[in-house]
Amino acid sequence: MDETLDVVRGSADMWLDAAFEGLLEGGVEAVRILPLAKKLNLSRTSFYWFFKDREELLAALLDRWKEKNTGNWIARTEAYADSVCEAMLNVFDCWFDDTIFDSRFEAAIRNWAQQSPDIAQRMAQDDAQRIAALTALFERFDYEPRAADVRARVAYFTQAGYVSTKPDEDMSVRMMRIPEYVEVFTGVRPKKHELQRFYSRRGFEFEFE
Repeated sequence: MDETLDVVRGSADMWLDAAFEGLLEGGVEAVRILPLAKKLNLSRTSFYWFFKDREELLAALLDRWKEKNTGNWIARTEAYADSVCEAMLNVFDCWFDDTIFDSRFEAAIRNWAQQSPDIAQRMAQDDAQRIAALTALFERFDYEPRAADVRARVAYFTQAGYVSTKPDEDMSVRMMRIPEYVEVFTGVRPKKHELQRFYSRRGFEFEFE
């Protein structure tokens, strides 16, 4: 497509980005063709060059969420680690980095799920996939299946609680709690060098006693 047509019609990514922003700002009801067209300063009809209808746009939003949040969550559970503590700290990257796991996007999809049984079912499927990935992480480090399942659920629903409640918590305080979180979830106290690698990735300086 030439640049002139891009200006007139936009692109699929432009429409999807606008839909994403609308979802975050106003929920799924804000993701409607005419308001998005006005926001993009494009004609309503240009939308149909890229999407059959609003439902196809919403489906694309769901695909983006699944690829980013569920895909990256699973990838972090599978990342190389020498110990279960290091493996858990790899997953903790999802807690603090929206480029890996977008908490606002997650909250918006969960809010949408409260209004739609279909989306709730999709959300439940992804929750199950993420928990299964965490369970596999623990089993990789020789936890018994039942213990692996329960520890995975405790770790996962703790993060889900943060997404849902959006606590007003100072980042330095949250970071200082990391060693205890790791120990609660794994039953093992993380070593200094494991914590140092995690804090270094997050650009946080921590005074070790």
